[in-house]
This record gives sequence, C-alpha cells and structure tokens, in this order.
Amino acid sequence: MSKTIKVKLKIWRQKNRSESGHFEDYQLDTVSTDMSFLEMLDTLNEKLVIDNKEPVAFDHDCREGICGMCSLMINGQAHGPEKETTTCQLHMRSFKDGDTIIIEPWRSKAFPVVKDLMTDRSAFDRVIEAGGYISVNTGNAQDANTLPISKENADLAMDAATCIGCGACVASCPNASAMLFTAAKVSQLSLLPQGQVEADERAQNMVAAMDSEGFGNCSNHAECEASCPKGINLSHIARMNRDFLSSKIRK
Repeated sequence: MSKTIKVKLKIWRQKNRSESGHFEDYQLDTVSTDMSFLEMLDTLNEKLVIDNKEPVAFDHDCREGICGMCSLMINGQAHGPEKETTTCQLHMRSFKDGDTIIIEPWRSKAFPVVKDLMTDRSAFDRVIEAGGYISVNTGNAQDANTLPISKENADLAMDAATCIGCGACVASCPNASAMLFTAAKVSQLSLLPQGQVEADERAQNMVAAMDSEGFGNCSNHAECEASCPKGINLSHIARMNRDFLSSKIRK
C-alpha cells in the first residue's frame, strides 16, 4: 500500500569538469513510496525550479532498465540497494521514513563529471569502436541452419549481450576497472561463429583501448559482478583473458 515518507538528500553538485564539487543538502517531506528514484529527483527539481534555484543535472533516458543512462551512486552502492536493479527501476519503498540518502556520480578518472550527477562515459564507446564488431557478407543473409551454435554458447553469448554499458562495474571497483564491461562485449561476439573472423584482434584491440582510457586492472574483488544490474558473471573476464593470451601466442 502506498504511503509517503520524508527523506533527506545529500547530493553532489558540480558546475563542470574543471571545477571542484561539493555536497548540498535537501529535504522532501511527501515522497510517495510508489515513486521511482528518478521520479523523486524530478520532484526535487520541480521544487528547485519553483524556488528559482538550479535543478540537479542527472542522466536518464528510457527509464525501463534498458539503456544504462541512469548511473548514480546511492549510499555508496551503484544503482542503489536492490540487487540487479537500475536506478530508474529502484523505488522509494526501498527506503525508510527519515532516511538520509547520499547521491553521487560515478567516480572514475575515465568518467569525468560533466555536471552534478552526469558523467562522460564516452570511453566505453571508444572501447567498443576498437573491436566490438564483426565482418559480414553484405549479400543475402545466411540460412540460420548453416550456422550451428551450441545452446550453451548461445546462452552465454546472450547473457553477455545483456550488458547495458552503464558503468556500474567501473564505479564499484576499487581499481575503477572496466574489465567486466569489456569482457562482456568480447564474449558476446567471440562465443559465436560470426565473431571468429576478428577474434584475435578484437581481444587485443579492446583491451588496449580500455587501458588507454585510464581504467584500472582487475584484482578479483568481484564488486563489478555484485553491482551489475544485469547480473553479468565474472567468468567472462576469464574468457577474455584466455582470448587475449591465446591471440598473443598465435600472433
């Protein structure tokens, strides 16, 4: 049953990437527990606009847990306290009356703050550009039956492909590593026959791009897996490491 709660908010405010940021305190007295977290922020921004104050900038798009834009650190947890849930799918019923909620942007050298809670995650785009593609014959599509794929590999590739590139893995990792993201993008192609043409160079190029962007290395803390809203498994990192080492040997 819906009810209203009071919440105190400590929100990171930062004008641009070149200036220092700080926390500002706000309070909302009538937050419906049926609201999503982003709807709560919408309510705050409406209040700020009415009071002739600068609204809080934050990223969002589909609000259906698909696009990965709603990247917020909530009380020290990427996307908040609910497991395998994006910020836009997090509801205020997850919080108690009188709670203080600390809201920050992703923290990573590779994800510079644009404004307030918005970060520049174009580093992920450049990692994808380095190898997240396959060579295809642009003629007629092949009959599906000519490309046999085991159910195990098909399931693993589909699991990897569910990565929405939100960056929670980077924000949660003490090393700000992008290994889980990169590994998922490598796996979704390397597990399928269509991805074999560029298999060797894909692993090398995407790892090189990841390193050049300033992401840290994986040290098996497993915070990436714990915070991933799509539940992507660490085994993909092991697969990428095997692909990378094997390609070095064959080169």
